[in-house]
Parts: sequence; structure tokens; C-alpha cells
Amino acid sequence: MQPITMPPDNPVPATTVFERISSLARSMNAINLGQGFPDMPEPEALIGAAQRALSAKPNQYPPMRGLAELRASIVAYYAAAQNLAIDPEQIVVTSGATEALAAAILALVRPGDEVVLLQPLYDCYLPLVERAGGRAVLVDLDMPCGALMMASIAAAIGPATRVLVLNTPNNPLGTAFDRGTLEQIGRLCEVHDVTVIADEVWEAMLFDQTHVSALCIPSLRDRTVKIGSAGKIFSLTGWKIGWAIAAPSLAARIAAQHQYLTFTTATPLQWAVADGLLLPAAWHADHRARYVSARQRLVSGLEAAGYRILPNAGTWFVIVDLAGSGLPPDDEAIAEAMIHTAGVAAIPVSAFYAARPQTGYLRLCFAKDDSMLDEAIARLTAFRKRYL
Repeated sequence: MQPITMPPDNPVPATTVFERISSLARSMNAINLGQGFPDMPEPEALIGAAQRALSAKPNQYPPMRGLAELRASIVAYYAAAQNLAIDPEQIVVTSGATEALAAAILALVRPGDEVVLLQPLYDCYLPLVERAGGRAVLVDLDMPCGALMMASIAAAIGPATRVLVLNTPNNPLGTAFDRGTLEQIGRLCEVHDVTVIADEVWEAMLFDQTHVSALCIPSLRDRTVKIGSAGKIFSLTGWKIGWAIAAPSLAARIAAQHQYLTFTTATPLQWAVADGLLLPAAWHADHRARYVSARQRLVSGLEAAGYRILPNAGTWFVIVDLAGSGLPPDDEAIAEAMIHTAGVAAIPVSAFYAARPQTGYLRLCFAKDDSMLDEAIARLTAFRKRYL
């Protein structure tokens, strides 16, 4: 499949698919397995840390690049979790991972530059590239396995290519690139002098394998911006604490953009995340285990009902193969019908494509409590029977 270069001024919907589906789910009183937010007890350790910070710590502007204590905790966390050695001066704390992505793209992309994006892709990538004046070159991952075809990447890189955006683990597919794939990417980027923006926000939600960061690859070490998210690590999506990690020269360019986007982010929540990142590995393993159990509950229930679920390594999502489940491969129509007739909201995977959409898949979020998952399984079981 040949890469596609998107034309300039590509129209962007006024609202995202996540907002549209969630709004419809609310209006229909449907179970929302569409938008990726947890419906589980929130971690008491983090909530307590935030409460203490509000009363015991200053609530004024923190340093623009983030509290020194938080940056030190980020360093310690990655050393323990990924054997990754970084320096506090490489870190820029942002108001969520999306702001980190925006600051990185604005720092690295100039009008006319090309940026390689892999489909299916997270919805903010393309509009951010276009706001920076760049041109997106789209490369499709091989479906349904989500594998990256290196020949397609090589074909997409040209004289104007400045940035390659990787999302590993991938949203929506839940797949992750292994070390060998990242090493191949590193060799290509060295040859063509391409910088990688590695969106790794789901790194703490891998269940069956260990996360390999692009920063762990020697050839990518000085040409990668790693994006992280406390919201995903601690299941507190509304906190909007993220960060970008890069070589000092790249970090300085990102910080220069960050200071004119949000300048800083909520001080008490920075203190709380600093404490949370120092929690022992056993705490993080227990926190992750909740999602292993929830994933198994949803997958087992849906497979028993005749649905085909694609394998995934992590995130809070699973993918339903519609044709393999005996359903029409029209994800938007099926998603609409699910809300109206079954009272369950899902996200069409075609919404994660800017061109050549794959229409045969739906994304479901399993980060919900047992009773909600059981009710969703019952409703989806009845829904499928109506098509058979």
C-alpha cells in the first residue's frame, strides 16, 4: 500500500468522534464503552497525595518545565520500570500528553515539512501537523495484526520528511513495537535525519510484555521525543499531567513552545504525581492487574457470544472484528445501531483513519467495573443474535 500525502487545509471535524459518541451515549443512557476513561475506584494513594498537596504545598506557579521534584520522580520511575537513564533537564512537564505532542510538533515542524503518520492514528496528530504548516504522509499498519511494514515506511520518507510519529502501544489496536522493529526504524531515521515523536502514553498498560521505549534504542536516543502521561499510568485522565522527554537541545525547543501554550500545569497535581511515581513496583503491578482482569472478563464474555476479538498487548481497549463476528463490516452503521438498539457505545475504528479507512472493526473500552461489563456483554450478546 503506497503512502498518501494529505493535501493542505484538510478539513477537521468540529468535534471528535469520542465527543460525538459520548454525547450520543449520554442522550440514550447507553453504556459507554467508547471513550477511554476508567469507571473503577480511583487510586487512593494518588487522591490522598493530591489532597495533602493542596493544603501543605504551595499552589502558585511552578517552574515552567515542571516541579524539580516531579522531574526527579520521572527520572526514578523510568530507571526502575524501563532501565532507562534520563536527566531532569531532558524533561518538560505539560498539561497532558496532548499538549506535549502539540509542543513537540510545533517545535519540530515548519511549513512545508512532511510528517509520517501511521494509521490507524490518534485523532489529534493530523490537525496538529496541519496547524504547524506541515504535510502529513499516511502509512497504513497491516490489518488486522497491526504490524508495521518497513518497506512502506521507507517509501514514505523523502527529502522533505522531518518527523515520524510512532504510537506504541497503539491506540486503538493495543499492539506494541518490539526492539527489532524500533532498531529498523532507527536505521532509517539515521540515514534520512528524521526525528521521532514516540507517543508512549500507554507504556504502563502493557499486560503480556515489557514496554520498549524508542529512547532505549541507541540510534534513536538523540533523535526521539518520548511522550508520557500520568493520566494513563494512574488511571486519572482528568488530571492532565503529561511530559516530553528528549535530548537537551530538543527539550529546549519543546519548552520554548510549551511556555506559550500553557506555560505550566496544576501545581498540586504535579506534587501528587511526583509522589505516585515513587510508589513501589508492586503497587503498579496491582494497579495494572485490575485491567488484566477486566480485559479477560469482556473478551471471554464476547467470545462466548460469538464475537471475534483481535489479540492485543495492552491499553484499555479491545477490537471487535465485525466480519469475523458475523456482522456487516460497516463500523459506523454498527456503532450507531449498537447505541440505539443495544444501549452500548463503541468507537468505529475507521475514525482513526484520515484516508483509506478500514471499516470492519469496532473499539471497545474494558476499563469498567464488573457489573457494567457484564451488562454490556448481555446487551451485545442479544444484539449479535438479531443479525444471525
